[in-house]
Amino acid sequence: MFKHILLPTDGSASSDKSIQAAIRLARDMGARVTGLHVVPPFHTFSYRPDMIEDTEEQYEIDSEAAARKVLMTIEQQAAECGVQVETAVVRSDDVHQAIIHTATERNCDLIAMASHGKRGVRALLLGSETQKVLTHSQIPVLVYR
Repeated sequence: MFKHILLPTDGSASSDKSIQAAIRLARDMGARVTGLHVVPPFHTFSYRPDMIEDTEEQYEIDSEAAARKVLMTIEQQAAECGVQVETAVVRSDDVHQAIIHTATERNCDLIAMASHGKRGVRALLLGSETQKVLTHSQIPVLVYR
């Protein structure tokens, strides 16, 4: 049924659980997966301490390393299940738009994601990215709770 599944992740526990389930689904369907982590670009004025304390160059290095660490979970689980995988890091302030754009650009036919991700101030400021993807995506979205 589905041949290419996009797995957006923020590195949260709920995201990790959705990845496990989606990779099993991909294995059972013979689909491939693309793991995606969206990183905000550097801003001089920010609520994020990693931007306030770093130079732009250091932020780029650190955020890329953190993204690769988060995506390694997808790579490892896909390898264990024999699922073809690729990963992508996208820089954007609009997470839901980056998810939808990446899914469209890479010809994914399903987006599988957690019902919620990180909590706290970041979640309050960003709102529910899953809800935004559900509202705006033309591609089917599978939400894991």
